[in-house]
Amino acid sequence: MTKALGWTCWYFLVLLMALFGGPLLSKLPFLQTDPLTLHTLNGSRTIRVFMEGTSLVALSLVTIQAYRRMPDNGSGFSFLRKLVFPLAALVLLIVMDRAIRAAKFPLMDSIGSQYYRLSYASGLTLAGLWVTAGWLSNLDSLRCFFSTSDRRGHIEPSSWADESTGEIGLQDSHDKVDFGAASPSAYRNAPSTLGRYKILKELGRGAMGVVYLGKDPTIQRFVAIKTMRLDGVDDHEKYQAAKARFFREAESAGHLSHPNIVTIFDAGEEDDLGYIAMELLHGTTLKKWSRAPHLLPFDKLLPILATVADALDYAHQRGVVHRDIKPANIMLTDDQVVKVMDFGIAHMTSSSKTTTHTVMGTPTYMSPEQIAGKKVDGRSDIFSLGIVTFELLTGRPPFTGDTVPAVLFAIANTSHPKLSELRADLPPALQDILDRALQKNPIRRYRHAGEFARDLRSCLKTLVA
Repeated sequence: MTKALGWTCWYFLVLLMALFGGPLLSKLPFLQTDPLTLHTLNGSRTIRVFMEGTSLVALSLVTIQAYRRMPDNGSGFSFLRKLVFPLAALVLLIVMDRAIRAAKFPLMDSIGSQYYRLSYASGLTLAGLWVTAGWLSNLDSLRCFFSTSDRRGHIEPSSWADESTGEIGLQDSHDKVDFGAASPSAYRNAPSTLGRYKILKELGRGAMGVVYLGKDPTIQRFVAIKTMRLDGVDDHEKYQAAKARFFREAESAGHLSHPNIVTIFDAGEEDDLGYIAMELLHGTTLKKWSRAPHLLPFDKLLPILATVADALDYAHQRGVVHRDIKPANIMLTDDQVVKVMDFGIAHMTSSSKTTTHTVMGTPTYMSPEQIAGKKVDGRSDIFSLGIVTFELLTGRPPFTGDTVPAVLFAIANTSHPKLSELRADLPPALQDILDRALQKNPIRRYRHAGEFARDLRSCLKTLVA
């Protein structure tokens, strides 16, 4: 960033030299009578032509270097980067005209003063339109740069993009809560590159950042790149917490290699923008089938949920707890492969940084121990998957309320409804499975997600038999 700022200063310094250097030097008294001449020019005009010619060459070189060196960070530098060429073109025209008029070159006489003025006015108009178009098309970058403070600490709706279409499944505004950590906004213009990845287009936006379609030019692989602004929090501790939590996704999922868990390829930080490059998925999240009349048949749904439970069991055995299991984080790809996504708040249970009294997750799908801010383990994910199972079977979550506190209170204190009250066609064995998965006390739940998967498959086999 410091190098980019240095090139910006050089650029504007050369702009000033091109505009005012020649005229100022030509006014020096000793140059008025200096014998140095160029053709018919006196010393003053010779120095002016020389200075302005040198300035134009320097301006051209610095413009190219400034464009190359300034980062396309989606903020103030993106705005400046898009304007360096049109501004340079405008200054080139103005300085060349002043030099021609001051030196009284025969150019105007050869084409006629009227045609010269018309050509000059046309050039100025085109350059001005170029500047205006560059200004307007990149105004969002400048606006975001100055309005960052207005969005600090704002909790926005959570969303996930279907990477194949760019469609966004938007949750309710109270569906995502993050206590004890900041959520810097990332609504800015897309950078051209992040690390070695070329950014192709935006796929979706969420509370923490933007998801882009990227390409690794080395191996020609398309990836989904999840980003988060790292410069929007004044409080140093909150900044470090948000940054650490973002990169914990790469650390957590980096320990996992499972066909039903999204693969993380790379992670890094560039110009105050954190990014994680992950497997590009083409499909639809289970949120699409979470409401009537679009519910999946339970003979198709149960194998999907059992696969999710197996994937979570694999993660739990390696010390990783997802902590945000919900329909929007489970995708069924176009090839009918189940993928568990978004380990953004995943927790390494063996980490020395494990803390209590910090609540993170989506309220509707939290476990009672999450709400209490207690240390969680894999049984918390089992509770969340129980909620997901109930919702995908009945078209509504088991714990509801008009406000977030009401939802949290229901999860911690209210029993879930009976399946038979909402769907009479469901087998009683499913009620037994959910009763165990949704126990308030984690000791009374399934000990392992693999047991949950086993019972779901056993229930399906009983129905088929």
